[in-house]
Amino acid sequence: MEFKQLRSLAAVVKWESFTKAAENLYLSQPTISAHIRQLEEELRAKLIIRTTKSLEITPKGMEIYEYAKAILDLHDRAVRCCASENRNTIYLGASTIPSAYLLPEVLPAYQAQYPKACVAVCQDDSQGVISGLLDGVFDTGMIGMPAQEKNLACIPFYQDRMILITPVNERFLSLHREAEPPIRTLLESPVILREKGSGSKKRGELLLEQLGMSERDLLIAARANDQETIKNLVAGGLGVSIISEKAAQGLVEAGRVLRFEFLGLDSRRDLYLAYRKDLALKSHVRGFLRFIQEFYGGRRGKEPR
Repeated sequence: MEFKQLRSLAAVVKWESFTKAAENLYLSQPTISAHIRQLEEELRAKLIIRTTKSLEITPKGMEIYEYAKAILDLHDRAVRCCASENRNTIYLGASTIPSAYLLPEVLPAYQAQYPKACVAVCQDDSQGVISGLLDGVFDTGMIGMPAQEKNLACIPFYQDRMILITPVNERFLSLHREAEPPIRTLLESPVILREKGSGSKKRGELLLEQLGMSERDLLIAARANDQETIKNLVAGGLGVSIISEKAAQGLVEAGRVLRFEFLGLDSRRDLYLAYRKDLALKSHVRGFLRFIQEFYGGRRGKEPR
């Protein structure tokens, strides 16, 4: 999947025309068509249905279009950020929980103290961030599980925990009123899971092991790679999910989902700052890591070098 393919898809959807997409991207129509075809072959899904008289975006095409917009926007912001010669840019890979729920509270504070700094953020799952660090794409990363690679340092900086969330209905309200709600009973409901590569999913699997269960024992209703999607599916009544307490906080407080704790089990999970041990960190990257650690209460491991 390449940026040029995503730009072609975004242009076709925006202009609802291959001709206008080609004009605005200064490409030929056959080139636009080739980009769309390559995307469809890679994703094994039909994105655009085109006839001589009409053009229709499939549901999968609209879904990929939304991802494409987000990716292209992030890319363009990073390019604009790097175009400023007076800024020290930090290339940060962040998994879902840090990206969606921690960066919005810590980056404004960091920017206020270091107004000339620029943080180019790329969201991925934990495994994707680890791969980016190993490939040299990121200066540092925020991940939801410790990396196994020996040349990556992982410093715990924030402690979250996993909880179970359910729809708000009479059955779950009745269980919620019990002093010790039976988690195994709750997990007999349809379950919504994260996709592979997620630190949240890995921690959820460990909790299932503590319960003497595995994914094979669950009735899996859906899998999603986005916490917001999972939360909304639970709130809509599709099923229950094991999720980060930090991620679920807003919906719990709004009364849209019910929150159940894993009583008697260790549901804690650390989030980690990660970087390459075999590469010397730039001074502004070291400063950024120190700031993050101090902002979240100084849960310090080794000082980044």
